[in-house]
Amino acid sequence: MSTQIFVNLPVQDLPRSKAFFGGLGFSFDERFTDDNAACLVIGEGIFAMLLVEPFFRQFTKKEVADATKSTEAIVCLGVESRERVDELADTALATGGFPSNEPMEQGPMYGRSFQDPDGHLWEVVYMDEAAFQG
Repeated sequence: MSTQIFVNLPVQDLPRSKAFFGGLGFSFDERFTDDNAACLVIGEGIFAMLLVEPFFRQFTKKEVADATKSTEAIVCLGVESRERVDELADTALATGGFPSNEPMEQGPMYGRSFQDPDGHLWEVVYMDEAAFQG
């Protein structure tokens, strides 16, 4: 079995979060989805567990960060083209997300960012891999 990653994120309104990420074209693994959690399928072996905050609290002894006021992490998705970066970012902003940073262009890298409805920071980045060869 290959290594998988499950990023766990606290959410205030699970149906709202599911609608937001579903609107971005992502699906959910229903085997791991119920009233407390939704398993967002990002890619092969890459998942985000959207956990209602009271359920999330069961997995930590620390305070849960309010992502609208502080940054606990930035989730970055690498995609296949600049057009896909713009498509995901524009859709996120149109379906309940909020602006984050200005678009970033650094040589062969292009990216945009947004906040999901709970304030978690997401970046979408395209890297022209041909520019890194040689």
